[in-house]
Amino acid sequence: MTDAEVEAMVPEFNGILGWVEQLGEVDVTGVEPMTAVIPNTLRLREDIVTDGDIRDKVLANAPAAEHGFFGVPKVIE
Repeated sequence: MTDAEVEAMVPEFNGILGWVEQLGEVDVTGVEPMTAVIPNTLRLREDIVTDGDIRDKVLANAPAAEHGFFGVPKVIE
């Protein structure tokens, strides 16, 4: 930013800082802290570790498959 642009922004920044100072003066005694306006609750499920057992289905979509893996062109000489 040029010096002129910085000077033009000073009143705007001062206004923002004044507003933040006003927020610091608000009495929040008894106000419960929150992270969202609407309480979000997640439905949790038990994690079950599996091997997926779908390797053949996935590799069926591959343009090339070799030894149970995706076949890709050689990129290093």
